Amino acid sequence: MSYPPPQGSYSQQYGAPPPQGYQQPPLSQYPPQEYSSQGYPPQQGYGAPPQSHGYGQGGHSGAPHGGYLQGATIRPGRPPPSPQQQHNGYAPQGQYNQGYPPPQQTPYGAPSHSLYPQQQGYPPPQQQPYGHAPHSPTPQQQGYLSSQQPPYGAPPPQSHYPPQQYGAPPPNQQYGQAPPPQQGTYAAPPQALPYGAPPPQSYGNPQTVPTQPSPGYVPGQMARVDMSRQADECRKAMKGLGTDEAALIRVLTKITPLEVPAIKETFRQRHGRDLEHDVKTEVSGHFELCLLSILRGPLQQDVWCLNKALKGAGTDENLLNEVLVARSNADMQAIKQAYYHTYHRNLEHDVRDDLSAKTERLFSMILSATRQEESAPVIPQSIDTDVAEIHRCTEARIGAEQLTVCSILSNRSDNQIRAIAHAYEHKYRRPLEKVFIHEFSGHMEDVLVQMVRCGTDRAMRDAINIENAMAGMGTEDEILVTRIVKLHWSPAHLQQVKGAYKARYRQDLIGRVRGETSGDYERCLVAILQ
Repeated sequence: MSYPPPQGSYSQQYGAPPPQGYQQPPLSQYPPQEYSSQGYPPQQGYGAPPQSHGYGQGGHSGAPHGGYLQGATIRPGRPPPSPQQQHNGYAPQGQYNQGYPPPQQTPYGAPSHSLYPQQQGYPPPQQQPYGHAPHSPTPQQQGYLSSQQPPYGAPPPQSHYPPQQYGAPPPNQQYGQAPPPQQGTYAAPPQALPYGAPPPQSYGNPQTVPTQPSPGYVPGQMARVDMSRQADECRKAMKGLGTDEAALIRVLTKITPLEVPAIKETFRQRHGRDLEHDVKTEVSGHFELCLLSILRGPLQQDVWCLNKALKGAGTDENLLNEVLVARSNADMQAIKQAYYHTYHRNLEHDVRDDLSAKTERLFSMILSATRQEESAPVIPQSIDTDVAEIHRCTEARIGAEQLTVCSILSNRSDNQIRAIAHAYEHKYRRPLEKVFIHEFSGHMEDVLVQMVRCGTDRAMRDAINIENAMAGMGTEDEILVTRIVKLHWSPAHLQQVKGAYKARYRQDLIGRVRGETSGDYERCLVAILQ
């Protein structure tokens, strides 16, 4: 016969995550807090190991789960613990020797159905939709409740359950069932499974949730709001002699991606005119470019930028990178379909015609839209393999094996690239970005550096790109407008970029833009950034 667990030894709730969980920093805080060289940097979303352990060091120590010390003397009168009791009801499955604590499995903020921690790596990150404000979960929602288990034979702590006879099941509970979840604690699995049964998710086959398209990237999607007042204000601003530019700025710089088709349709219904056409005839220059970039919406603006980057002699590499690098699979598919619907040409074919050699192969990988989803786990063994392969193809030989590196970077999620960059620097004492700058050149170097920066800190990447558009003699106005309007569609990310810019350049982004622009063009960009 099997023995029940000693009374009071299960101070940790059944099904709850292990006690050595870690606390994630709030999403809304920027810049990220400094971190030691022994842990992954704190970054938005899961997928980075905690700061308390170094890469390659033991993830935990002390008593195994369940409060039993192996090799401890068993007091007389106590039944010996079975192997299942020594490992929380499961047969021994090995220790976490990859240097990280056991993973959490809480995709999209929901508690896991798994009854024991997965061993294949870190959990899927909580995906923050493009254009949605980040949330700041409370510590109770984000970290695990820690508890210490006494060694076997020690006096039990105050029990969570009422006194009962030794050997009897808890009240309202039969053997083989999990203890009921306590109110106010992290919830247990939603359904009771036999004690020791495998979880609903197949072991070794982590499920990933595809990233949803960003707002404005679903054709026909429109906000169900009344835009009559905004449409009338736009018509009034452009009717008759002269144009009220301030009114256009006030209205158009405040609309969201889903309100763009709504205001255009309302304008057509109420006034029988095309809003984009009227704006094009009333304003000009870079101010016109700003307003039209907004009125196209995020998806059609990407399509317009791609056509501009590829048509004519030469290729606008900055514009091409801005649209295609580090995009989600869903957004990439939407861009390709919209490009074909607008210009009746295949985007992959146009890119192949404009690029050549290995850079063309790199963009073919990017356009295939086969990246790992952001909900995919970060598996330490896979990260180590990628790090070793990147080093073998770059610093460990004369002449980089470029396509192998391109294949790795173009297929990994931002979370996985972040882990690769940190592990590479920890192992070889050199930042991965500097390795690519030294080993690659030209357009391919720019793309790989952008991939690494997106994975490690997307907000800082965007802040650097905006400064690059204004640095030096003259301002690259077209790429500056494109980058700032792109931030307009995600107000939460815009705030992160402003914080990153101030942290890096020690000045306010709005003040910097004011110094590089003038007139209605300046007022429009400032209104977007505010």
